[in-house]
Amino acid sequence: MLIVTGALLFSFPFLWMLSTSLKSSQTVFDFPPSIIPPTFHWNNYPDVLKSFPFARGLTNTLSIVVGVEIGRLLSVPLAAYAFARFQFPLRGPLFIVVLATMMMPVQALLIPQYLIFRNFGWLDTYLPLTMPSLFAGGSLGAFSVFLLRQFFLSIPREYSEAAELDGCGFLRNYWHIILPMSKPALAVVAIFTFIQEWNDFFGPLIYLTSSDKFTLAVSFQAWSQVQASGPGYTPQPFNNIMAVAALITLVPIVLFFLTQRLFIRGVVMSGMKG
Repeated sequence: MLIVTGALLFSFPFLWMLSTSLKSSQTVFDFPPSIIPPTFHWNNYPDVLKSFPFARGLTNTLSIVVGVEIGRLLSVPLAAYAFARFQFPLRGPLFIVVLATMMMPVQALLIPQYLIFRNFGWLDTYLPLTMPSLFAGGSLGAFSVFLLRQFFLSIPREYSEAAELDGCGFLRNYWHIILPMSKPALAVVAIFTFIQEWNDFFGPLIYLTSSDKFTLAVSFQAWSQVQASGPGYTPQPFNNIMAVAALITLVPIVLFFLTQRLFIRGVVMSGMKG
């Protein structure tokens, strides 16, 4: 009963968003409010797509998401494997430094990072948003290193020792033994990365200035402030705003339902050991 109550409580904002997206602009603020619209206005969705650049925003967002996914899945497992299996000077203090980056607020790094990327000439490109992932950068990169390290520690060393007896070197051991056994944990890292980059508003807002490069989140913010035919900063009707919000939310929800078993398995296998 408690779980059902909690589920209903946390799903209410999502249900309210869907309900509002299907109402007319005249009935959005009716009192008393109703969760079921008196009339379902399905045409709200095709109507908002005439003014909101969904296809362009989707393409831009996926370009960043794919770039970050590739960088993070290349760099994070290597760093985590080194911390889990190799003895080297200052291994413990270095791992603490990695963990400490999770606690550092993004705002503290904002100005130094902006100045560095400006000196590189990367402003108004996707490079400031994707390149740090090649070095396991960011708080999620540090968390991913920690998550995978815990998973690698749970893999018996006998697998690697048997492979070494057969002449398997470090890279072959890593590529053919460790990574295939780590698919659930890698899937968790990939899902976390996707959700973070899909929802990221702050980064694209700072580094992107050309409207044709805006992601869905930034395009949504800019579009919601101005009606297509209205003068100045005239907000869009609230039902239209909720319709676009529902469209943007749809992709992460579908992704979660398609991967929920793998996601839960990865969290259970990697987060509770070590």
